[in-house]
Amino acid sequence: MNERQIVLDTETTGLDPAQGHRVIEIGCIELLNRRLTRRQYHVYLQPDRAIDAEAIRVHGITNEFLASQPRFPDIADEFLHFVRDAELIIHNAPFDLGFLNHELRRCGRGQTVLEQICTVEDTLLMARQRHPGQRNSLDALCKRYNIDNAQRTLHGALLDAEILADVYLAMTRQQDSLFVPATTDSALNHGQARRAALLRERPPLPVIRADAEECVAHARYLDLLDQSGGGPCAWRRLEAAESG
Repeated sequence: MNERQIVLDTETTGLDPAQGHRVIEIGCIELLNRRLTRRQYHVYLQPDRAIDAEAIRVHGITNEFLASQPRFPDIADEFLHFVRDAELIIHNAPFDLGFLNHELRRCGRGQTVLEQICTVEDTLLMARQRHPGQRNSLDALCKRYNIDNAQRTLHGALLDAEILADVYLAMTRQQDSLFVPATTDSALNHGQARRAALLRERPPLPVIRADAEECVAHARYLDLLDQSGGGPCAWRRLEAAESG
């Protein structure tokens, strides 16, 4: 495995480059020796065609927003420079590679295929091998590995690459460290610290105390639980233990 890895994701105008669909967003996150670095590559692209309505519902990127963005030939050199000689970590790699290689052919770089200048790890195939018969979408893997994806209301290449980086690190931890605290994996620990910093920037949540009427209703509900269970419910047993 290369020590330098690039977690990559794209957004597109549709599902098939053979039908003229184009890349409209590229997001890349760099890992070095399983550590998240501060290096990333992110760009929106003018596709010179309309985006399918279904695609807009998925990623929320509109034709109007992309009108002033660069075209793929304008960024091809910097993109290739960023990913060259790295291992690409991609979820459903044939989709993203198919689109990016199509873009390279369109701008006269048909001799450059990403699989020739990078190695590729497909996390969808990896997940299917580890979890056969289960759902292995990025959202499903976030749930399985306790990765926070609460901000993922819409797809986005950079956000999905950040989430996939955490999922990949969780999936590839050594078997003998599965039950060791995450601090033994510096990259996962860094990801947790990044989330903690985001949470610190949010205003504190208000604490709303139950009023007298709500307390009476709650007590009545606990009485019903006691009657149906033939004894004190778990809530009252917990309260008794804390008060004792």
